[in-house]
Amino acid sequence: MVKGIKLIEKYYPDLTQEQLSQLALMESLYLDWNTKINVISRKDTEHIFLHHILHSLVIAKYIKFLPGARVLDLGTGGGFPGIPLSILYPDVQFTLIDGTKKKITVVDDIIEKLDIKNAEAKQARAEEMKSKYDFIVTRAVAKIGKLLEYSRRLIHDDHIHVIPNGIIALKGGDMKEELAELGKKEYYELVDISDFYDEEYYSTKVLLYLQV
Repeated sequence: MVKGIKLIEKYYPDLTQEQLSQLALMESLYLDWNTKINVISRKDTEHIFLHHILHSLVIAKYIKFLPGARVLDLGTGGGFPGIPLSILYPDVQFTLIDGTKKKITVVDDIIEKLDIKNAEAKQARAEEMKSKYDFIVTRAVAKIGKLLEYSRRLIHDDHIHVIPNGIIALKGGDMKEELAELGKKEYYELVDISDFYDEEYYSTKVLLYLQV
């Protein structure tokens, strides 16, 4: 745990003690849940901070969410990137959705145990959602063309950030095929996560922003 928190502090030195305590507690909560449900890959249990928490937080290196913003974590799985981001941004409202009930059960429990007031979890698919959001964040959920199809109607037109509202997706591998699915009028930015983090694990990981 100490090593993991040191890793977080390396890149996010301004976190409060409360935020660090919440992030530290995440490891034991996920390890406990993983004995009952395969929330995260078994091979990742020794690397929760590096592979999941720090990975989720990289979105904050790309954009600073403003107080009052609304963010939807689409296909949250075990709560990534939504839970770490909700800890980092206590004045932003996060909604975490997934179609799998057992995953939402885990996310609900972790939100409660971490005493996070600005996040809620719902068993739902994007097609069922009716609210509007500033940004949709995802991690390894679907190809970007499909994400855009799901998400376009969920992004509202009032822009309060420097970056226009849209989708921020954490991806890995060669993106050429996925990006080819987008129409020529779609604006996107592709950023190497290794621009923000030194660890070898991120050498093939990217952040994709798509304006909606």
